[in-house]
Amino acid sequence: MITKWSKGILLGVCMIALAALAACGGESSGATAEDGDTVKIGALYDITGGTGDVGTPYSEGEEAYYEYLNSKGGINGVQVEVIGDDYAYDMAKGQRLYQELRDRHKVAAILGWGTADTEALRQQVAHDKFPYFSASYSENLKNLEESPYNFLTAATYSDQGRAVVKWIKDNHEGGEPTLALLYNDTAFGRSPVEDIKEYAADMGVKVVDEQVIPVTATEAQSQMLNMKKKNPDYAIIQQTWGAAATILREAKTLDIDTQFIGLNWATGEGVVEIAGDAAEGMLGVVTHAFPYEDLEGMKEIKEYLDSKGLSTDDVSQKFVQGWVTAKIMAEGIGNAEELTGEGIRKGLEQIDQMDLGGLAAPVTFTSDNHSGTNQVRLAQVKDGKFEVISDYFSHED
Repeated sequence: MITKWSKGILLGVCMIALAALAACGGESSGATAEDGDTVKIGALYDITGGTGDVGTPYSEGEEAYYEYLNSKGGINGVQVEVIGDDYAYDMAKGQRLYQELRDRHKVAAILGWGTADTEALRQQVAHDKFPYFSASYSENLKNLEESPYNFLTAATYSDQGRAVVKWIKDNHEGGEPTLALLYNDTAFGRSPVEDIKEYAADMGVKVVDEQVIPVTATEAQSQMLNMKKKNPDYAIIQQTWGAAATILREAKTLDIDTQFIGLNWATGEGVVEIAGDAAEGMLGVVTHAFPYEDLEGMKEIKEYLDSKGLSTDDVSQKFVQGWVTAKIMAEGIGNAEELTGEGIRKGLEQIDQMDLGGLAAPVTFTSDNHSGTNQVRLAQVKDGKFEVISDYFSHED
């Protein structure tokens, strides 16, 4: 969803990145508590790639939080310098950007993006000792032996799917519920599929169909016709806004009577904007708040937006998601005794039930668990707008 806010902040992101490239080359190390008043955070954005529909507002939220924080004096007096660029959902370009952030800019931590690139970089991240907050919530990142510097700031895709299956089991009326899985053929799309199938089997929810639909799909009639033959009661969508909207439009055209439930990247204002009436009744997993919710944590966002002559109407839930991710990273930096990668990791591991003012479920990290939460909410599109219909819950509740 590109708004007047999106256009302005994208230019700002590019200017910040270019300024950082000019000013920071040649420095020898990331900032520490002893050697300076700035800590550098690297960032990989998807703005022009296959998931740019959600990647753009997410990156805007990350940038905005640190701008806001710096205006308030930074983190214990330390300013945050974000050095980021658009890698366009291209693994090779992401690898090159990572190396540039490490070797040229000497960042102390990284805000990442996709599942494929995050998983591919795990060994390097561990070797380089960079705390790494990805926008991927892959279950694989829970493994601390393989991912000792990766942190998950929201429920994994698998835990989101398990929560949906539990909700189906608890709320379905009449016989054994049936389920379809709709996903794209990327590491992101495939990530939760086997875990959902296994949990569904345990819960007595029968998976009757799977359809692979490209993340950039603008039509999916053949896949939806195939699904219609199986007539599932429910269908979980693991996509971003664009492909999710394509699925919903095709379902409306084909008069498919299935309850669609999007995992977090398929949920948000953008899917309603694109799909229109076809989105009515869709359920979605909500890991982060909508900007129109009346929550304590929204006060800072409103203050920041007001300073820019904007309002919450100009941003989306994915902006909030990026904002929260950056805020959690800042908390770890504030806890750190030394502003190096290893020091920030230890600072993050001190976070215990961090209160995010309702913008997301509280997060906790420890030295043996970097999975911050498994809690989600559910929302449903009613009269063209997502309305939250549940409190935070998990499949373990």
